[in-house]
Amino acid sequence: MAVWARQVSRWCCLLNAARAVEFPRRLRSCGSTARACHEFAPLAVLPARNEAVLWRLQANRHVSVGSCSPPDSAKDGSFSSPESNLPSPVKQEQAKAETLPDLNAKILNADWDDIPPSSALEEISEEEAVQIIAEPLLPLQSSTLRDYVDHSETLVKLVHLGVDLSQVEKRQKAGQLLLTLDFEKDIKKIILFLKDVGVEDNQLGPFLTKNPYILGEDLEALETRVAYLKSKKFGKSEIAQMVSRAPYLLLFSVERLDNRLGFFKNELGLSVKKTKDLVIRFPRLLTGKLEPVKENLQVCQIELGFQRNEIQQLVYKTPKILTASKKRLKQTFDYLHNIMGIPHHMLTRFPQVFNSKLLRIRERHMFLAFLGRAQYDPAQPSYISLDQLVSLPDEVFCSEIAKASIQDFENFLKTL
Repeated sequence: MAVWARQVSRWCCLLNAARAVEFPRRLRSCGSTARACHEFAPLAVLPARNEAVLWRLQANRHVSVGSCSPPDSAKDGSFSSPESNLPSPVKQEQAKAETLPDLNAKILNADWDDIPPSSALEEISEEEAVQIIAEPLLPLQSSTLRDYVDHSETLVKLVHLGVDLSQVEKRQKAGQLLLTLDFEKDIKKIILFLKDVGVEDNQLGPFLTKNPYILGEDLEALETRVAYLKSKKFGKSEIAQMVSRAPYLLLFSVERLDNRLGFFKNELGLSVKKTKDLVIRFPRLLTGKLEPVKENLQVCQIELGFQRNEIQQLVYKTPKILTASKKRLKQTFDYLHNIMGIPHHMLTRFPQVFNSKLLRIRERHMFLAFLGRAQYDPAQPSYISLDQLVSLPDEVFCSEIAKASIQDFENFLKTL
């Protein structure tokens, strides 16, 4: 029923258009009624472009006066149309007008399948109703970005890059930021910038997962921060390494980066070269809080008893000491120094032992002590370095250091 109604509406539109095209021709014909002639008369008030148009309007006005019946010449069988009495310029204009294309023919040749859109109030059949597919509504608010992926081209492209939206939405206001950004306008230029800095394609997803806030940063500000690092003689590969390992690095202003570099240089008494090398290997020193760093430096000096030059060696070789848990740092030192008898200078030579789990150190030391092989003095035979104690796998430790089988070690651990 709805299709039939639209078809009838289409036909009516075509008929009205055809009438509109035919109407001026009827006005020019001699067989037109007096009403039609009077309807044509108002055209005389339109501005004429040339004298020929004025002649034509006057002639038509003359014909419209009185009756539109045939002139006397028609009584003897020879009828002449009003156009034949017009001056030559008007005849030329008339000839030009008749060469215009027939718009009615074009309308009749129109595509009948091009049905105009239906009204929202029009009734439709059940068959048409079941074919309508409604688009899902965009939620006004949600606690997960998953509800917006189907509506956001930006989120879809970020997922294709490898961004984990489930992790991004856990970061404060990060989800809201992504929903306000356009990929082509806002995000694409940041991605190209990161690639130019040196972030690999397979690292872009994890990088943006950890630091989605960089997508809202001003590109000029980011370029200024990279230029500052270059001015401090950091190479391109070194900057790429620092940015990849510390995703928040480029969120820091130039002033803040400069203050951080100056802090570590002055507090540790390191040279410029060693300070650069320190932050290259552990760039999170530039992005983390300074309070834990200051506290650990005091713990090493006051509570653990290391000298300033020993602290320099500890931190330069193992920068993680500056961000380690104070409790864990003190417990590890206590076991190494007070129970195993390792002096300060030996700990300074092998500071990586502070990165090992205390349980691992204790189990292996107790097994060596059980076997009578717990010898950590380099001046004595059968010396075992702290690096060998903590870094070797269990199989290698048992066979090369303890001179025992892995089964013996496992049986010993069961007795603890």
